[in-house]
Amino acid sequence: MTAGSVALVVIDDAISMWDMYELGIATAVFGVAHTDLADPWYELRLVGPRPGASAPVPGFTLNAPYGLEELDKVDTVIVPVVPESYTNGGRELPAELLDALRRAAGRGARMVSLCNGVFALAAAGLLDGRPATAHWEHTRELAELYPQVQVDESVLYVDDGDVLTSAGLSGGLDLCLHIVRRDLGARVANQLARRLVVPAHRPGGQAQYVERAVAVTDDGIAPVLHWALEHLDQPLTVEDLAARAGMSVRSFHRNLRAATGTSPMKWLLHQRLARAQQLLETTDLPVDQISERSGLGSANNLRHHFAAHLGVAPTEYRRAFPCSGPVPALQR
Repeated sequence: MTAGSVALVVIDDAISMWDMYELGIATAVFGVAHTDLADPWYELRLVGPRPGASAPVPGFTLNAPYGLEELDKVDTVIVPVVPESYTNGGRELPAELLDALRRAAGRGARMVSLCNGVFALAAAGLLDGRPATAHWEHTRELAELYPQVQVDESVLYVDDGDVLTSAGLSGGLDLCLHIVRRDLGARVANQLARRLVVPAHRPGGQAQYVERAVAVTDDGIAPVLHWALEHLDQPLTVEDLAARAGMSVRSFHRNLRAATGTSPMKWLLHQRLARAQQLLETTDLPVDQISERSGLGSANNLRHHFAAHLGVAPTEYRRAFPCSGPVPALQR
């Protein structure tokens, strides 16, 4: 259970107002000391090819006090944005930046990109033969410029272990919260999400684009999902949920996918895993009781899904994120 140091790479060139969002996401999550949630919090360092240089942005001036040599020291490197002139093949990223990214990856740093920051990781060769994503408006250019990258244009983010990439805007925030969840546990990530007034957890495989957001009046979908969250310990089938929504199974599938970007059973599984994580962190219940309360059935089934989706056993997860006292009520 550790936060560690994070380098936020800023390229000293014109950055559009639109791209300021990704920079803001990373600084809000990693640069603000949320020490009431976890102490110590992350140590954020703003890094650029030319320390002290300013990127001319209308209404903003960005200063990176650290040089690229800082990438040789940190635990996580994040490239939140690459100026548009570098994403269309018109200009090449600075060679010293690409070399620094390769060195960081070579010594085992976790490499992360938000939105079109993925072009820097791809140009450094860090995505060759690996899955990656970006904002759907950039995925075609990414695939054309770097055919060796396995580009997935549909997902919110890709966690490939030591290299993580995300879609833009809210997809970048989802990935940042996912990193916090990996490092500091579900409890801390959930409370931070609540503070940021965003969903506690959207799985990376969820679609980037959904037809509409879930709202209380959303054709019976939202009330059913809220009801399901209150009854995760019970056997729930798609037929049960469709009947509660007053829809046919086919219509329920279609409406839920339009509202959430995923299927009913995948949505249920992710909610049950999140509940199991919460219980492992905040209670001393045995694993078999946690599996029952989260609706995953047997302890063996819980272990199977933890291994498949989180890469660890429930007992290992509990050791990594031990209960640290009373837990505020989670935002539903």
